[in-house]
Amino acid sequence: MSAGRKLANGRQSPTSPLKIFGQAKKKINDIFIEIATYINEGNEFVKSLSQESSLIKPDQCEQFSKYKDKVQGIREILKRDRMKVAFFGRTSNGKSSVINAMLRNKILPSGIGHTTNCFLQVEGVEGQEAYLINEQDQQKLDLQAGPLKIFFGGGDDELNNDTLIRICWPKDQCTLLRDDVVLVDSPGIDVSPDLDSWIDKFCLDADVFVLVANAESTLMQTEKNFFHRVSERLSKPNIFILNNRWDASASELEMMQEVKQQHLERNVEFLVDELKVATHHEAENRVFFVSAREALASRINQDRGTPTPTNQMLEGFQGRLFEFASFERKFEECISQSAVETKFALHADNGKEITRYMYKTMENICLSAVDSRSVLKEEYDSRLNHLMYTDQQMVQLTAIIRDKIKRMTEEVEVKVSTALSEEIRRLSTLVDEFDEIFNSDPISLHDYKKKLHSHVEAGLSTNLQSRCSEALRSAVDQTSNDMAEQLLVLIPDDSRRKTIGVFPSRNFEMAYRLDCRNLCAEFCEDIDFRFSLGMSTLVKRFAGIRYAKPKLITRTLAYPADDVTNSPQNRGMQSDDNELMVSLLSAFSSLYSGTTIGVLAIAALLGKAAGWRVIGLCGGIYGLLYLYERITWTNSAKEKAFKRQYVDYASGKLRLIVDLTSANCSHQVQQELNSTFGRLCQQVEMTKNDLEDELKNLEVEITKLDEASKQAICLKNKTQFVDTELSNFMLQYLKPLCKL
Repeated sequence: MSAGRKLANGRQSPTSPLKIFGQAKKKINDIFIEIATYINEGNEFVKSLSQESSLIKPDQCEQFSKYKDKVQGIREILKRDRMKVAFFGRTSNGKSSVINAMLRNKILPSGIGHTTNCFLQVEGVEGQEAYLINEQDQQKLDLQAGPLKIFFGGGDDELNNDTLIRICWPKDQCTLLRDDVVLVDSPGIDVSPDLDSWIDKFCLDADVFVLVANAESTLMQTEKNFFHRVSERLSKPNIFILNNRWDASASELEMMQEVKQQHLERNVEFLVDELKVATHHEAENRVFFVSAREALASRINQDRGTPTPTNQMLEGFQGRLFEFASFERKFEECISQSAVETKFALHADNGKEITRYMYKTMENICLSAVDSRSVLKEEYDSRLNHLMYTDQQMVQLTAIIRDKIKRMTEEVEVKVSTALSEEIRRLSTLVDEFDEIFNSDPISLHDYKKKLHSHVEAGLSTNLQSRCSEALRSAVDQTSNDMAEQLLVLIPDDSRRKTIGVFPSRNFEMAYRLDCRNLCAEFCEDIDFRFSLGMSTLVKRFAGIRYAKPKLITRTLAYPADDVTNSPQNRGMQSDDNELMVSLLSAFSSLYSGTTIGVLAIAALLGKAAGWRVIGLCGGIYGLLYLYERITWTNSAKEKAFKRQYVDYASGKLRLIVDLTSANCSHQVQQELNSTFGRLCQQVEMTKNDLEDELKNLEVEITKLDEASKQAICLKNKTQFVDTELSNFMLQYLKPLCKL
């Protein structure tokens, strides 16, 4: 790849092909920084989803966690990734000299008497200090002439040939090391039979192998066997063959071309036919004939600004110097492309796998969130409609039920009032049923009245219950059931089953509260003997007529108009006669109530007017009547008179509380129905509260799904962007127009 050659994306290549690796490394590092950021966000995101949602599965969370660790590992590897060149060959073939020539500095001791007996890795470091690190003990030593002696044959403390010593050389002093190139010098492959361990330990991550051969001899079987083993462990390794010490052929110019052709054919045959790591054309471009000694001397003088000591060079050295530079150019192109592919291709593929998995996962989360949101939205709308319907129905049913309760209470009031009025009219029958020993002495009479009060109260209550309670209970139960049927429709089935225990079958009992004891507490009986024809009785009776005169007149006016006795003339005569009779009786009563003399005077007056016989007869009859009444005024008669008086008194008192009692009963019914309605409303209200709570929870869940969907879309877009960046990276650095 020349300096003017363009890459697949049209970008102009830098002066050195090694710059491509640095650019690719920076680019893929930046990409994996973004991947790490997004995978961390995705990992936290799926963790939060796994705790509260079913949008993510546990294995997906585990996969994200694994990818997080994997990305972190890739980033650590990318920081250490460098282009690695491993130099192999037989002892004293000039491997160290080749490395020094490429580094343009005599970093590794080389020449006669210096044989590398362990692996030396030359790498660039920041700063101006040159030092070395022994991988066995990680001891850091200043790089002086003394410490390097132990790495070459002849030292007192020789190391094992599979020991790695890292030589850290300042990048500012070597152009090649600035581009993340690591050069590994090895002991001669003919000094140890344990070549497999060398390959496993130092060669598996090498991008280019350089076989430094001795141009004065042909390829040895030892060298071939080593690279056969390398080829078995790595797929088509990049192998360059340097026929070093080609300057020795300058003494035999006539044979040089023929020898070169023989070496070339054998080397190409080894790469193409035996190892099968390159095509014939590629193999010809990977075989070079150089002199590392001349290249090192020329470059050291060139860097110092002094002319090349041509007197130390053999004939044709310019061609060998050009061949070495050509090797470096081909080597740089090959290692750059090879390192990019070997170091970054797998990482790019892993990045693709991670981004695609993350993209697919986020896309599935989005789809699941949309589907779940749709289901929740339908459920939310259903709950909201149910809540609105419940509110509307409650307004309508409340008005209907209130009106029903009002009509029910009015009917109860009328029914109880009618029943109580009828029972009052039948009060005499109830009192007559009272069967207790009657005694007129005050103490016994007091107990008698108490028991009579209880009897009347119990009887009235029993009668009212028999007449009203069953019907009222049935009506209340029916009304309660109607209310329940109307309101329980608004309650879900599962909640409706729970209300069975809330509304047990209640036997409503009406309490009439007829407190006859207090109601008739002021009742005073009059059971003293009173002769019906006694003067005081007659006077009281006629006095009662006089006092009831308006009533009597009213009753007279109420007679039919065709009655002769009710004519205006007769009514006037009767009125005059009544007034005259009342006046006489009043006067007579006044006389009678005066003294005995007045009585005798009246008797004399009557005797003179009617005759003494008539008076005597009338007196006898009068006396017999008195005697009869006196004899028949027994305890039973007193009881009858007492009950009659009690009935009259109690009836009047009970009539006063008819409205109050009926209102009280209607209030009880109203209270019972309102209580049932209140409990039903409470259940409906609980259902509404449950619906409101469900709506709030659904709103929260829908909000979470919206947020999850937005975050998933954001991460999906970010992942798609990184995936595009990876695709551009692969197109730019992993698929050029041509390969070596």
